[in-house]
Amino acid sequence: MDLSEDKNVYTGKTVEEATETGLKALNITQEDAIIEIIDEGKKGLFKSTLAKVKITAKQSDAQRASDFIEGLLKIMELDGVCKVSADDDKIDIEIVSSKPRDIVGKKGSTIDAIQTIAGAVANIGKDDYKKVTVDCDGYRDKRDDALIELAHKLARKAVEKGKKVSLDPMNPYERRVIHSALASDPHVKTSSEGKEPNRRVVIIPDNMRPYSGKENGRRNGQRSGGRSGSSRGMFNKDKREMERNGGSAPRPASSSPRRKKEMNFTSTYLGNSKDVDPED
Repeated sequence: MDLSEDKNVYTGKTVEEATETGLKALNITQEDAIIEIIDEGKKGLFKSTLAKVKITAKQSDAQRASDFIEGLLKIMELDGVCKVSADDDKIDIEIVSSKPRDIVGKKGSTIDAIQTIAGAVANIGKDDYKKVTVDCDGYRDKRDDALIELAHKLARKAVEKGKKVSLDPMNPYERRVIHSALASDPHVKTSSEGKEPNRRVVIIPDNMRPYSGKENGRRNGQRSGGRSGSSRGMFNKDKREMERNGGSAPRPASSSPRRKKEMNFTSTYLGNSKDVDPED
């Protein structure tokens, strides 16, 4: 057996022997290898040639996602290298960088976007989806702790006031953290409302008070108070005018001389335009 100058090319008396040699050298199985037959070898009476194959290890899902992230960081002009930990169900990628804030972004917007795309890259052509988590400088744990603290704080507020409390819009992962944090709280329940990207968690206390009739009346009065006040004022004005006229109803505004003159002119102009002198 000879090993060529290319470390990925292996030889043997047969293709099968060359392949087996290469797989052992790379410590991979045939399912994880890309095998290219360069020469099938020949057996001759005077001269024989060895079979030659080129074997390349398939890139793992985790490595493909890691390479993608490092390439993306270069395009974004951010320094960072990836440390990968993976098993059959999930892939965890930790980005090590001297500027973690730039990678995390405002409220985690940048690292969440990187995680979403990395998950798509890792699962290309896969039937079984692997969850991909991308973290930097322990951001995920810090964010989870902050969300859990916020959830309990707002749950207490909802119970104290007897009113439901709505949180800011969050991504699905963060909403799950809120739901999970309050799942065992006997005094509140949670639900998600709205559509992406404005979907949010709502905390509903068990002691939520319905709006009272007094409150409803106040709100209705505020909405219609202007109109009601205006109607009463017009009624009182008409009543006073009737008293001045000796009990007779007030004259309609249209019966005033000025109004009558205006109406006659309008009627003449619109109904009998041929009788109007153009020079008037």
